[in-house]
Amino acid sequence: MTGQPGDPPPDEYVEAEIQSMLAEDPSVAEQGITVVCRERGLVLYGEVESPHRREQILRRVAERFPDVPITSDIGVTRTQPPSQVEELP
Repeated sequence: MTGQPGDPPPDEYVEAEIQSMLAEDPSVAEQGITVVCRERGLVLYGEVESPHRREQILRRVAERFPDVPITSDIGVTRTQPPSQVEELP
């Protein structure tokens, strides 16, 4: 999380600007991430294919918006086949 305690929450324009940057910046180009404004800052939700990709996205957002408090709720999807057979009833 970036920003300082007591900083005012970002407005909807910052939220929209980050959402656009995530989709349009060639170094990110991620449309599966949603940006939501909360009381203490912005939360990034979604899923990506690797922890490295998640860190890359968070680093780029922090570089471009260093004063905006950001919390990540970005999960990592399983990209490898399951190791066990799923038994259905």
